[in-house]
Amino acid sequence: MILGMSVPTFTLLHVIISVIAIVSGLIVLGGMYGAQRLPGWTALFLLTTALTSITGFFFSITKITPGQIFGAITLAVMVPTLIALYGFHLRGAWRWIYAGGAVIVLYLNVFVLIAQLFAKVTVLQPLAPTQSEPPFLITEVIVLAIFGVLGILALVKFHPERRLA
Repeated sequence: MILGMSVPTFTLLHVIISVIAIVSGLIVLGGMYGAQRLPGWTALFLLTTALTSITGFFFSITKITPGQIFGAITLAVMVPTLIALYGFHLRGAWRWIYAGGAVIVLYLNVFVLIAQLFAKVTVLQPLAPTQSEPPFLITEVIVLAIFGVLGILALVKFHPERRLA
């Protein structure tokens, strides 16, 4: 039992929250390219991303897992991201701190998603049983490169103050 739920039920809840975080994060990222803040989607993205990381800590209390490490990194990156958005309202350098942080936490969610797919999906498991094999590593490098480009584009294009002017 985890938080009064069976492990399968808690796992399903965690997966649903994670999928919502990734989908809403992609919508927020798309909004950045149009210099749109999308406050509702952004709040949903940041909340579900935090919940994904937090709920991930409940799965193993005997050892630290890679997912928990990524969760801790995600929460650490979220602190300046949230401060930039809600504390400094994206003024000055806080705009790129927010945009960069949002892209990083979205990437970390997608990284863990890919790791879970290789670990749990029967078709993918034989390709990378220890997640150190080339198919897994190549996939993660490609995703990192894609998010690198997406992040740079977000930093360049996300100027919501220009939309207001």
